[in-house]
Amino acid sequence: MSVPTLRTSSRTSVVPLPPHAAWLVVACGRAGRRWYVDAAPFVVRGAIDRLAGSAGRRWDPPGNPLLSPGDTGGFWRVLEATAYDGGRGRLLLEAAVRLPGRVLLETRVEPAAPAGTRVRQSVTFQPAGVLGHAYLVADLPAREAVIELTHRRLLADLRRETG
Repeated sequence: MSVPTLRTSSRTSVVPLPPHAAWLVVACGRAGRRWYVDAAPFVVRGAIDRLAGSAGRRWDPPGNPLLSPGDTGGFWRVLEATAYDGGRGRLLLEAAVRLPGRVLLETRVEPAAPAGTRVRQSVTFQPAGVLGHAYLVADLPAREAVIELTHRRLLADLRRETG
């Protein structure tokens, strides 16, 4: 477990998959259940957003093999989906929910010796205004729970690939 900062909470794990196979799970845009749509914290957050008078978006995955910038899924907008040479990839999502600021979810994959992949996820809150800065402090325990449960869900999806 990584030590959180005031704005960012992270988790890192190594999985026994080659980076390319891990990336296909991380950035999968095909229809169906996906970690970035169906992880428990996102289902709950969507419901809270609907109670707060917003759409609580439940966009379906776009139906493409891989996510691309501009795609949507759950309540996320894809800002970046870059597979780098050498088995490295970065998926950057922005939450489209009612908050006094901006929430970003970043997932990175990179090779890990001897034949696995390091998966690192970070959720960052960028506050807006006085209310946003107050929310920043109050939100830290919830953000830690969100990244923990989200990371566990992604790891479960990745484990299914090794089955």
